[in-house]
Amino acid sequence: MYLPIWKKLKYTLLILVLAREASVLKAAQISSTTEQDWVNQAIRFWTFTDSSIQIIAVGAILIGINCGLMGGYVVSRRLSMFGDTLSHAVLPGIAVGFMISQSKNEAALMLGATLSGFLGVSIIALLKRHTKMKEDSAMGLVLSGFYALGICLITYLQQSPNGGMSGLESYLFGSLVGLSTGDLLPLCICLSLIIVCFVLLNKELLLSGFDPSFARSVGLPVDILQYCIWLLLAFCIVSSLQVIGVVLVSALLIIPAATAGLLTYKMSRLLVYSGIIGAFSGIAGCFLSFMGERLPAGPVIVLCSTLLFLTVLFFSPTRGILPSWLRTRKRGQRIRCENTLKACYQVLEECSFSKQSFSQTSLARRRRKSAAETEREIEALIRQGYATRQESPTEQKSELPSETMVSLTPSGWEIATRMIRNHRLWELYLTKEASYAPDHVHDDAEKIEHIIGEKTVRQIERILDNPQRDPHGKLIPSQDDIDRGWLSPPLVVDK
Repeated sequence: MYLPIWKKLKYTLLILVLAREASVLKAAQISSTTEQDWVNQAIRFWTFTDSSIQIIAVGAILIGINCGLMGGYVVSRRLSMFGDTLSHAVLPGIAVGFMISQSKNEAALMLGATLSGFLGVSIIALLKRHTKMKEDSAMGLVLSGFYALGICLITYLQQSPNGGMSGLESYLFGSLVGLSTGDLLPLCICLSLIIVCFVLLNKELLLSGFDPSFARSVGLPVDILQYCIWLLLAFCIVSSLQVIGVVLVSALLIIPAATAGLLTYKMSRLLVYSGIIGAFSGIAGCFLSFMGERLPAGPVIVLCSTLLFLTVLFFSPTRGILPSWLRTRKRGQRIRCENTLKACYQVLEECSFSKQSFSQTSLARRRRKSAAETEREIEALIRQGYATRQESPTEQKSELPSETMVSLTPSGWEIATRMIRNHRLWELYLTKEASYAPDHVHDDAEKIEHIIGEKTVRQIERILDNPQRDPHGKLIPSQDDIDRGWLSPPLVVDK
């Protein structure tokens, strides 16, 4: 699942927005203890001696795993906005369920939230099918409309005579403090359903998600599978609402999966990594909320997952920004070094290899660069052991400045010869096999010579019957010429 840089930036901006929302929310802190000994507090948390801490930790881990696993499919199927919309669309259903049951009946609230969520999904589908409105616009409309309606209903309930008993604000911002043993049951059921569905329908979900047209052509019920994902997503969101809140649940669906997407290309590993990251964020956020003062658990969990994302984004060995920049910089230095060595070979070739050294001025002329730039390139060759330099006095006995002479070392000569060989073979291959004009092959050869492997070079030599000259009549060094060693001009064998 390779992500280009613009997609990395898109996810980064989205995650930072979610993190900003998390940082300003009003949610409950796990512990309001005034103990000053933070060591005892940490021991108290990690030993899990308190039953309340046990319930909170298990709940946070379950929510992290559920949202992480579902987030893998949400992000890979480009449903991030859909998940955010669905999490906000369930809010009116919670309020209506409370109005009907006149209490915080879990079954009534979850049923109302599920029906409200599917009503929002249905509206999106109808708008997309029967109007010219784009899908993202329909999602934005449903998200804002349902969320505003839910806020109005909850505000009305809070201001009603029995509103003080409702406690529905926990569904807005989340409340790990109020988590009970009974609240863990829906989370466990949700996790079981997700695992069973993903195990039994792994191939079908992958195929329908990455290539729906082909999935339909082989007879897979793509629409049913899509509704199955929506159903699991709705259940995951509804079961997590009281703990993490409407505003933050979408963050836990996106951030762990986006982080895992920077670590692996395989979908199975992405799901595992996403679940692990979600669980770690959950327990880490609980711990920090327990240790700190005025730190609400839900937002801290989201901020922990955001910190993990930023860490992976910048320092991941495979796709991190910093390692990628270092690799690009190193590759650029290698290419510049190889181009300089190739120019050194060409300077020696101009004098038919009658000398083993050449002047810095001739190299600058060949490279079409200033004396200062050429000086830096020679210094780079010397640092890497590819060249040596000595001052050679001018032939005339005068006070004229001496000329700087450069000689290639055996390793420098070998690389220079290989670059010339790759360049000229590729030029000849393009002219003979791809019908390129001889004066149009140089630029392509300049690019390919640095990445072409020895196996490919040998194959090109076999295709071209071991050629000796390029399209411009210049000699092509062979592997035998390279094996003969330092400063040996290419041999010409009459056929």
